[in-house]
Amino acid sequence: MKRLLIVISCFLVILVCTTPVLAEDYILCVGDVLEISVYGYEELQLKQVSIRPDGKLAFPLVGEMQAAGKKPVELSTQLTEALVRYVKNPQVIVNIIKYHTIRVYVLGEVNRPGMYELEKQHNLLDALGVAGGYTKYALRKGVYVVRTTGKYQTVNLDRLLKKGDLTQNLSLTEGDLVYLNKNGISFLNDILPYLGAAYQIKTLIE
Repeated sequence: MKRLLIVISCFLVILVCTTPVLAEDYILCVGDVLEISVYGYEELQLKQVSIRPDGKLAFPLVGEMQAAGKKPVELSTQLTEALVRYVKNPQVIVNIIKYHTIRVYVLGEVNRPGMYELEKQHNLLDALGVAGGYTKYALRKGVYVVRTTGKYQTVNLDRLLKKGDLTQNLSLTEGDLVYLNKNGISFLNDILPYLGAAYQIKTLIE
């Protein structure tokens, strides 16, 4: 029975992580590559434009416009409203050509430990999903997310999977490390000091 619960829990991790985000629900981020066109106006078509680090992009006639933090339909509406002064009945179409990615590390009691690139969604379940889920030895109530600053947060995976507590599904950023501890091992005493040292060395090198 216990083995069955482990298999079901791993399956749920992978299932949740591979559920696609609908384009209309996606929130645009820095690094996303877009195609923007205005129906009937070839001169107003951008086949490939990236959202810059400041969250903005430039569009003909309109100039600078905030894109990060908006849904594609919201950006389309904003561009339409701005183009009304120059174009009659503009119909703006915004498509996502390429989603931005981040690199994270998933180590410890997972089936495929290593470094992974996450696309679209950047959260704990995504990271566990690409790493093949956790092993039967994983301490699910004590999953650690270590930031590049060396600070860490503790997650109770059981609360996330069994009770649907989405506050446990932490967002990840570039370079974060997800570590699934093994029962009987102290993460704080046996693992974290080495990780902290590794991050310090990485910072000095950079």
